[in-house]
Amino acid sequence: MDPRIRRVQETDITAVVDLVRDLAEYERLTHEFEMTPDQLRVALFGPEPALFGHVAEVDGEVVGFTLWFLSFSTFRGTHGIYLEDLFVRPEHRGSGLGRALLTELAEECVRRGYARLEWSVLDWNAPSIGFYKSLGAAPRDGWTVFRLTDDALTTLGRGEGHPPGDA
Repeated sequence: MDPRIRRVQETDITAVVDLVRDLAEYERLTHEFEMTPDQLRVALFGPEPALFGHVAEVDGEVVGFTLWFLSFSTFRGTHGIYLEDLFVRPEHRGSGLGRALLTELAEECVRRGYARLEWSVLDWNAPSIGFYKSLGAAPRDGWTVFRLTDDALTTLGRGEGHPPGDA
């Protein structure tokens, strides 16, 4: 394991929230950023944590992170890791931290017998796509990500959506 990479600790919460905000800015999605330090603390360290993470540290400063959760492949019959976010501050890119963060997650998969490490990347993010391909990752052509949020999620969750079979 790269000594610059370690599991996220509760004392890292503020730094990680700041980095997630920086990621939202980079991805041009600040209008969607709502996470608070308390929300992240509960997700990572609450009574039933379902989110996990690692940080990249340089000279005592957190400069990168991953946040991930377990997925499950019904075809493979085993868990995997879904990488929700990976971000390294621009001034630390090219130093191997992004690769070290992904290597740690791949090692976690191997140690636990997980079949997959997957994530999504915005179509326009050519630098990240190039980086991921250089590691041997392959895009999943033919798949489209769907998401329910806000009013659509609430409507369906209250049973107020379209009746079955009605698209």
